[in-house]
Amino acid sequence: MSDEESKQRQILVGETDSGADLKLPVVELLTGRGFVTGKSGSGKSNTASVIAEELLEAGYPLLIVDTDGEYYGLKEEYEMLHAGADEECDIQIGPEHAEQMATIALEENVPVILDVSGYLDEDVADELLREVARQLFVKEKKMKKPFLLVVEEVHEYIPEGGGVGETGNLLIKISKRGRKHGLGIVGISQRPADVKKDFITQANWLVWHRLTWDNDTKVVGRIIDTEYKELVSDLDDGQAFVQTDWTEVDVRKIQFRRKRTFDAGATPGLDDFERPELKSVSDALVGDLQNISERKEREQDRINELETELEKKEKRIETLEDELSSARDVSSAARQMADALSNTDTVQSQLPAEGEDLRRLHEEIADLEAERDELQEELEARDERIEHLEDRLAGQSAEVDRLRAENEQLREVVRDLESEESESATGEDENAASDGDSASSIVQAGGDDIEFGYTPVDEDPDQEPAADDESGFVVADEERELSELLEVAWIGDRVTRACEGSQCSAETAETILELFATEGRLRTETVAARVDRSRVAVQSLVSELRTEGLLERSAERAYALSDDVRAELPAAAADR
Repeated sequence: MSDEESKQRQILVGETDSGADLKLPVVELLTGRGFVTGKSGSGKSNTASVIAEELLEAGYPLLIVDTDGEYYGLKEEYEMLHAGADEECDIQIGPEHAEQMATIALEENVPVILDVSGYLDEDVADELLREVARQLFVKEKKMKKPFLLVVEEVHEYIPEGGGVGETGNLLIKISKRGRKHGLGIVGISQRPADVKKDFITQANWLVWHRLTWDNDTKVVGRIIDTEYKELVSDLDDGQAFVQTDWTEVDVRKIQFRRKRTFDAGATPGLDDFERPELKSVSDALVGDLQNISERKEREQDRINELETELEKKEKRIETLEDELSSARDVSSAARQMADALSNTDTVQSQLPAEGEDLRRLHEEIADLEAERDELQEELEARDERIEHLEDRLAGQSAEVDRLRAENEQLREVVRDLESEESESATGEDENAASDGDSASSIVQAGGDDIEFGYTPVDEDPDQEPAADDESGFVVADEERELSELLEVAWIGDRVTRACEGSQCSAETAETILELFATEGRLRTETVAARVDRSRVAVQSLVSELRTEGLLERSAERAYALSDDVRAELPAAAADR
């Protein structure tokens, strides 16, 4: 496909409330940052499946992180690798397969369903996702190939209130820096209030299905506008408000089509359940992954075998050491008795002078001397036994040292296998400027060949309010008067609250207020272009400023300073 065709390629996912087709640009979906939300049953997973079906139909691979085991129905029409822990998967994998999974998806163009629902140990599932995402990011720095990572239940990895772990930080990194390499991400969650707002405000396309919880609808009011806080709870199944950075229209109400493939995530009913005929990937592909598992198992079995043998050797050494200690004790006792029997002076001094007692003592001495000779022979035998035991002990110690060395070598082999052909992520260049200098670029939808992360906005000056519009005015001394305006206590407090609610900085808020103070009524897209921020982020701040009574909106969907704020401006500005 030519570059021009790539720029214009779109997929049909639904229709607007006016009956017009809704088409989304492929490159923006593959390389952008998306967020899809809605309560259970509102259609968010259906929307994700529809987008996946259309991308697969067009021949573009992707990787879906499936937390509930509900995406395998895509295999009814498309050849995909279903990998996870369950026997129903094409292959059972672990973190050691991460590099091969990224290779299959990016280099061999095989779509992947990474099913993490079957892992009993959550740490294993978390490590698997983290390593696969890391390998995708590392490989995309060189390949720069449009590719989409879909993450279900994204709030589990990047929660708003709790701490963000290593996996969550990596997903946020992909949302901020992946676009320039060609790696896009879309997060899916039924509770937007539980998702870290840094992730949502980074998104350049958002889909809001039905939400009813107050905390969730508040997020809608902050990101879109206050009027949608109530409207979002009235949406029907499959309906959603859609925001995109690449269109002039702020928000569109869309009815998404039903997905074509089997709905594995549907609530079970009374009807008989029939699993559809699923397409399979090649046996060679699965065989390569199984070889990794078998090699890992063989090496682990060998390690277990050596550890068992080592344990036996250590117990045998303890036994030999006990025998050696006992032999030394017996030898010492024998020497003491032999020395005592050899001391004739002591014996003779106790002998009687004559008679029967003398004869008895001579016989006793003869017996003792015979016993002494026997003890001396036994002592010599014990000495030989001790020498033999010491030789065996030395040999066993040498064998233990050899086994320990072999064990360590095999452990090193296992570590090498686990990191085989893997590129080290620690060598990533954190300098974003050097990434920007890369000669590779991706074609953007609706524009020239440019680097990821930039979408030109064609502003129509005719869309702005006329210069003589009553909402516009000129400030005599802009910097001084804006400073005086922000020093007003009630205005400064409300600006602070608006910044907290929108996740925008105070500097951005001051710059935006200065634009309204000097130029009058403006549209959101114009303000976003002036402050070099995304329209979603600026709309969020403008909505908060309007909620705080600092801005007001006209029928033309433009905004201006409220009457109360203008009343606080210095008299010099009013006179002009």
